[in-house]
Amino acid sequence: MDLKTLSAVELAEAIRTRKVSSVEVVQDALNRLKAVHEKCNAVVSTDTEEALAAAKEIDAAIASGAQVGPLAGVPLAHKDMFDRAGKIPSWGARIRREKPCNEDNPLLARLKAAGSIQIAALHMTEFAFGPTGHNYVIGHARNPWDLSRIPGGSSSGSAICVAAGVVPAALGSDTAGSLRLPAAACNVTSLKPTWSRVSRAGAMPLSPSLDCVGPIARDVRDLALIMSLIAGHDPRDGSSSRRPVPDYLGLIDQPVDGIRIGVDERLIGEAHPEVQQRLEGAMKILERAGAKRVSVRFQDWRALDHMGQILQLCEVASEHGPYLRKRGADYGPQVRARMEFGHFIPGSDYVTALRARGTILSRVLTETFGNCDMVILPTFADPLPTIDELDVGGGPQLMNAIGRVILYTRPANYLGLPALTLPYPRESYLPNGFQIVGRPFDEARMLAVGRAYQREVPGEVAANIA
Repeated sequence: MDLKTLSAVELAEAIRTRKVSSVEVVQDALNRLKAVHEKCNAVVSTDTEEALAAAKEIDAAIASGAQVGPLAGVPLAHKDMFDRAGKIPSWGARIRREKPCNEDNPLLARLKAAGSIQIAALHMTEFAFGPTGHNYVIGHARNPWDLSRIPGGSSSGSAICVAAGVVPAALGSDTAGSLRLPAAACNVTSLKPTWSRVSRAGAMPLSPSLDCVGPIARDVRDLALIMSLIAGHDPRDGSSSRRPVPDYLGLIDQPVDGIRIGVDERLIGEAHPEVQQRLEGAMKILERAGAKRVSVRFQDWRALDHMGQILQLCEVASEHGPYLRKRGADYGPQVRARMEFGHFIPGSDYVTALRARGTILSRVLTETFGNCDMVILPTFADPLPTIDELDVGGGPQLMNAIGRVILYTRPANYLGLPALTLPYPRESYLPNGFQIVGRPFDEARMLAVGRAYQREVPGEVAANIA
């Protein structure tokens, strides 16, 4: 049994039926974690003793015939931005919480209650504010498929460890693409949920009107399982939705015949020719699975991106303003330069962007999603760049470079729409991926589409790393 290739669903079943022990699985994951970190700089801290102790308890419970949760004994690892009792999350930065957290982030608590075992806290872009994996404080992360390439950010470590077979799934966050970009870069899948679908309590805030927390995995079924566990209202986050949570995993195999996927040729035409070619190949796979291609025209994408940028930069500047004034030298040059832009945006522009959000969303749902169920878009506009190509610090090229990386991602955050990223068939190409953007709270159908796609393009492990 090759443990690194198994999904969380498969690992849980193997542990529950005693084909393998949780201790074996966790120890194997810890061994790979060390090897992957040495090459990819993916880990902030490791929980070796706590993880092995928890694994022994799970094995004992199973041996006694006790009922266990759906993730019992499965090792996971998460972006180092979530509160954990007795620990101080790094936030990828020099400036962090001064005291250990009093309690676990509610999502981590739910995953722990389901039996999962956290083995590590993972690399992230400084303050989750960067889409490439560059971090001038704790070091840049590297792609497990090609060490010279970016792994995407800001959930860099989560995508790296999933891609390298350390863990089957991990949590990250997405404010302008920070789940989708690392998933695409590392050849795995991710789901940015509808804004408010998943609680953000006990998670580092960046831009509250855009922030989302969601899973990264190799198998869409694992996204569905984790979403079933973490979605839903949380009294600690008053903005979290009270809508009932579907059985995402139970609905994963629902038919996708006739689902209309919108293609905006004009918008896709802004991508590199290679990306356009690979996106067309992915669309043909979806058509073979039963989806129907329809032509659509999205709302002015550049305007949506601009509105999202205004909200993001203003909210980030507000959150970090006091620290930038007192401890600016403790910030990396790239993050500091981007944060400072927010101080030059008029408050009236922020209010306008915030007020316009509902009106624009209504128009998009009528004019675009009135003709389709989901829209297919690239995740990256270009083939995967190298770390050196985007190592621009805080210089004059910064905003243009970042803008190109997130060309296709931030508008989904501005509108609060869910977005599922899936990898293209690799063939002879570098890893990359596309996204399916859906209507609010339509994650169950999107995951079913992802499952149909993965029957043709199953997840892979970057086996050359560990």
